[in-house]
Amino acid sequence: MPKVTVDGQEIEVPNGATVLQACELAGKEIPRFCYHERLSIAGNCRMCLVEVKPGPPKPQASCALPATEGQEIRTDTPMVKTAREGVMEFLLINHPLDCPICDQGGECDLQDQSVAYGRGGSRYHENKRAVTEKYMGPLIKTTMTRCIHCTRCVRFSEEVAGVDEIGALYRGEDMQITTYLEHAAKHELSANVIDLCPVGALTSGPYAYEARPWELKKTLSIDVSDAMGANIRVDSRGREVLRVLPRINDDVNEEWISDKARYQVDGLTRRRLDKVWIRKSGKLKEASWDEAFKKIAGAKAGKSIAAIAGDMVDCETMFAAKALLKACGSKMIESRQTGMSYDCTNLAAINFNTGFAGIAEADAILIVGSHVRWEAPLLNVRLRKAAKRGAKIYLVGPEWETTFPAEFIGDDRSVLANLPGHVAEALNGATRPAVIVGGAGLAAGGHGAALKIAQDFNMIRTLEDGTSWNGFNALHFSAARMGAVMLGYAQAGGIADVVKAKPKVVLALGADEVDFAAFGDALKVYIGHHGDKGAHAADIVLPAAAYTEKAGTYVSTEGRVQFADKAVFAPGDAREDWTILRALADALKVSVGFDSFDQLRAAMVAEVPALGEEGLANYGSLPASVAGDASPSGTITYPIKDFYLTNPIARASAVMQQCSAELLHGEELAEAAE
Repeated sequence: MPKVTVDGQEIEVPNGATVLQACELAGKEIPRFCYHERLSIAGNCRMCLVEVKPGPPKPQASCALPATEGQEIRTDTPMVKTAREGVMEFLLINHPLDCPICDQGGECDLQDQSVAYGRGGSRYHENKRAVTEKYMGPLIKTTMTRCIHCTRCVRFSEEVAGVDEIGALYRGEDMQITTYLEHAAKHELSANVIDLCPVGALTSGPYAYEARPWELKKTLSIDVSDAMGANIRVDSRGREVLRVLPRINDDVNEEWISDKARYQVDGLTRRRLDKVWIRKSGKLKEASWDEAFKKIAGAKAGKSIAAIAGDMVDCETMFAAKALLKACGSKMIESRQTGMSYDCTNLAAINFNTGFAGIAEADAILIVGSHVRWEAPLLNVRLRKAAKRGAKIYLVGPEWETTFPAEFIGDDRSVLANLPGHVAEALNGATRPAVIVGGAGLAAGGHGAALKIAQDFNMIRTLEDGTSWNGFNALHFSAARMGAVMLGYAQAGGIADVVKAKPKVVLALGADEVDFAAFGDALKVYIGHHGDKGAHAADIVLPAAAYTEKAGTYVSTEGRVQFADKAVFAPGDAREDWTILRALADALKVSVGFDSFDQLRAAMVAEVPALGEEGLANYGSLPASVAGDASPSGTITYPIKDFYLTNPIARASAVMQQCSAELLHGEELAEAAE
């Protein structure tokens, strides 16, 4: 490790570190625009200039200069100060003085650094360059006159997202950043370029002119649009969520989130359930809480009551429902709404054991029944990293447009019983082999076949450096799935067992994908936050809180336990889910053992201790086999047909509907003039 001196302070830096990184290790702030830790080095902006000896007697770009033994680095000399002022002056030559109307205001790197490192005034009096706005789709608003050509957006699209949608035209001062033929940016992570843009050239279209950052209350939360458990920040004003931004977590989402996680939030104020409804004479009519509870109690279900958990439910809600059913003498709880019945007796067999960060280290990967770009866009980023390191990736399922080199080897599960020779050879020769079985792969024997592949190719092993490697991974789509199975929401035969039991009362906890017709004359009670499929089929609708309106515990598909805080209050008469279930317990004259949220969480942790510890849960070792190990067969069909409309909140979102119509279905939407 080389030793360098930064402003008189001698430090040791890692091999391969740049001068900029060395300065930061020494506690020195280095201004930058084009440099970003997760992108390749461009050296475009020249804002990071420092003086380095030995070397030429001029400032040098620290982001692109390797730190070597014996370097003397100065960040505080008059030369450096003058050079930074000059660079800032050049960057601002064509930049419009429109800070008061710019949505980047308050979060603008250019604004902050011009004050800290600029001259304080411009000597440029000629005409400024003007650039027309570019069309980049419904999510990204462009004001390209502000662009300083840092190329962060270009590098993100190419290097992280893996699509060549954003690039540059012309040269020098005439350079313009745009999409190909000004088509919309269609990939699932496109809006992350808004966070990356340091100057307000790319801002959020749906959020434009809605608020200033200092007006917003910021709440830490967890994304529930998929099972990745991305760390997010919910920004709200009053009782309305205005935007969602990513938080940095290198183990989970790094600093990216999907477009759906970011922009489905306008659906939180649309199609909301804010009153109690009871079906009378075939139509839902407004009612009171007491009337609803009396009707449920009047069904006299006894132990003939079932609970079905939806895809976005928190663990506390599921535990409260479980406690209610236990008090009634029932164990009919299920979370797999669409009829799947894979073996859940061993949680390690349905967990993403490699971890999201670990899968990027794999050198041979077999993906079974998963459209990863739609089911887990952030995992797709990790797979791309693995491919860039040289990993061979093979897929079983219908073809989709990958963002990394990959080979589709068939769309029938029977392929799993007889892998092509070159695939078997690649898995055999790999140091870190892995298999990922998605939702479509978990059906019809695919689960057992994937587990057998993991055993046949010795995917659970100890590596040469002494670390353990578990290459068997199950990829769920539902944010609630792992928490649900930890709480026992899994019948041996899936939801078919619940249907067979013919319960008198069915509690649907935000469950919108259930075939309610299968429950015949049962009293169907929907406890949820949107007027979606479940509410339409229900006999009683009880308005509940969305994920931003309650505190809760969520478990990602890699078994990571995480906690979310309450950002806003639920609208109208809607209540937090656990309070509804607690009141229902009183109506049914049973005791559930808790009267507050803290008591509820304590009881849940007492039953499942892992739910009280933030971080990866320990599920033990993989089983030798799982139930239903018959030879897999049947064509794989992916569960997601429309990436933007996968849950009740997204389906209520005008932004997501526009994305679906324009980006997936090719509809042209006319925009009003600004």
